[in-house]
Amino acid sequence: MSETVYLNGEFIHTDEAKISPNDRGFLFADGIYEVIKYYRGKPFRYYDHLERLKRSLREVAIRFPDVAELKAVFEKLLNENQLADCDAGIYIQITRGTHKRMHHFPENITPTVYAYAFELPSFKENLENGIKVVTHEDIRWLRCDIKSVALLPNTMLYNQAVEKEAGECLLIRNGFVTEATHSNLFGIKNGTVFTHPLSNLILPGITRKVVFEICLHKNIPLEEKAISEMELYDLDELFISRTGSEITPVVQVNETVFDNKKPGEITRLIQTEFFKLTTS
Repeated sequence: MSETVYLNGEFIHTDEAKISPNDRGFLFADGIYEVIKYYRGKPFRYYDHLERLKRSLREVAIRFPDVAELKAVFEKLLNENQLADCDAGIYIQITRGTHKRMHHFPENITPTVYAYAFELPSFKENLENGIKVVTHEDIRWLRCDIKSVALLPNTMLYNQAVEKEAGECLLIRNGFVTEATHSNLFGIKNGTVFTHPLSNLILPGITRKVVFEICLHKNIPLEEKAISEMELYDLDELFISRTGSEITPVVQVNETVFDNKKPGEITRLIQTEFFKLTTS
């Protein structure tokens, strides 16, 4: 069955959606995106996602003044696709638009705006039992703080993780873990939570921000400090955070298994507090 999507001001079926081969998103991956989760029709941290979307647009100099109007678009997509009463996601992508191929940014160009809704249930088995992760050199560009559609390095690395029956790939740059292919990373040692400081090397994750708030609320010590590759194997606990993954425990890094392959107590506490927020 064809779903309803949004493209450049119109709600149409997917098989009717047409984008020019001269779109700069197709030619150059010249665009940004955002993913928002709705818990039974209620968006989680909607305005945080919106602010990050606006920041990405500013960083790549795409002019799109109608961000405030997107909420009504997203709600209609959920309703049109019978997803308003379940856990669902909204994907929104904005490219610079259509123009003959040129390497500098064209003037007077209209962005291409595409959005769709999809089912996004919690991955209960991963949340309960944790996942294995692998490590790899971080081969991405130096502006990982922008939520860019230029994700080929991420997908190549994540595909390697899948081939090794792992749930994520942790990225190593200059001996330190930056983040994962589509998640932020948190380590726990002696009761303190550690994660990479915000910089051009990591995405400012919305769920990452929520973890900070939970740690503050529950008096859990937290430090923005990069974890070295060698320290990974000496941690007491490890978890990833992401809109889709929520708070997912990590129980194995490469061939090293954590604490009898069981999620740790602090990870469980943060996970519990996170889901309280999604239902409040």
